[in-house]
Amino acid sequence: MALVVQKYGGTSVADIDKIKNTVAKRIIGSRKKGDDLVVVLSAMAGVTDQLVDLAKKVIPAPEGREYDVLVSTGEQVSIALLAMSLEALGQKARSYLGHQVKINTDASFSRARILCIDTKAIKADLEKGRVVIVAGFQGVDEEGNITTLGRGGSDTTAVAIAASLCADRCEIYTDVEGVFSADPGVCSKSRKLNRIAYDEMLEMASLGAKVLHSRSVELAKKYHIPLYVRSTFSDNLGTLVTEESKDMESNVVSGVTYNKSEAKITIRGVPDKPGVAAKIFSALSGANIVVDMILQNVGEKNLTDLTFTVLKNDCKQALKLINPVIKKLGAKDATVDQDISKVSIVGVGMRSNAGIASRMFTALAKEGINMMMISTSEIKISCVISSKYTELAVRVLHDTFNLSEEGTPE
Repeated sequence: MALVVQKYGGTSVADIDKIKNTVAKRIIGSRKKGDDLVVVLSAMAGVTDQLVDLAKKVIPAPEGREYDVLVSTGEQVSIALLAMSLEALGQKARSYLGHQVKINTDASFSRARILCIDTKAIKADLEKGRVVIVAGFQGVDEEGNITTLGRGGSDTTAVAIAASLCADRCEIYTDVEGVFSADPGVCSKSRKLNRIAYDEMLEMASLGAKVLHSRSVELAKKYHIPLYVRSTFSDNLGTLVTEESKDMESNVVSGVTYNKSEAKITIRGVPDKPGVAAKIFSALSGANIVVDMILQNVGEKNLTDLTFTVLKNDCKQALKLINPVIKKLGAKDATVDQDISKVSIVGVGMRSNAGIASRMFTALAKEGINMMMISTSEIKISCVISSKYTELAVRVLHDTFNLSEEGTPE
């Protein structure tokens, strides 16, 4: 008997038929194998978007406490419907919202981070043979306010619960059969990976791969939780996200990702002296705005240009925060380019192989694709390019590193 946490995304619970005849029956199948189950659900497909649209009809850029109160309601519907479906099929079940479990978070509305989880109620129900169903994406701060974790936060909820319960594994069910070497919708030659290291998956998730939320991978790695990505609508094993092994290094590059959700901000005429960058980025970090890539140009007359990327959704707030700082510093102005994308290659084998960057840059240059910014780590190389070249860049890099067939990547 194993203790398993399963998470089902919005497409898995898109309608009553899928809830009753796909998800509920899969859960009962797991119970028949003897597994104890905690199930985490997202809202039904499209519901969160509808709630956000409602908020935008009231205020153009909704945020804060009431925004979280509104968008957290979608999961309440899905968890109740699944609990009813299981009960109707003879399986005892009980649903919980984030504040009932409870999932304690900080007070950063719409991007809260989980601090700890009270598992007493979950454990008591498991001992009684119930399937415990928990609303993903949400929690509660120390003052009792409902908080949400940001898009994709249900993955994080599931892994956090698995870690708190010391579960044997966590299974993420979605509408794809696992993690692919590239987005199948962009690259027809992409292939499903049977295994991928935590670090690789973390890079891919943070760089734009939509199959897993990056914070969920961080938690899985920290607490050594085996993480499976599987399709709700297939019995295939999917992809195992796990500890790195020596044989994984034989694949220099494991995947190509892209991200069109970032914008590039350039502050021109910044005084080139110590402490200036700290003042600019402190203003952003104080509002929990994540800065990704940073580039500082060589300036003249003690002035320089500072370029960085943030999420497009954070762009307006970022400008609002840095404009007063720019004025104080005597910098010229800030410009924004939202017509960009970030294309990346990822692989643990890059640590011990030279020439990977050269091959990547050469392949892009042959297609006339200019790189505006470059960022590297031990296991990834990222380039900011014009968004119109995104799909072409992904396909070119996928071919350059021979990712189409298992066993042949370079």
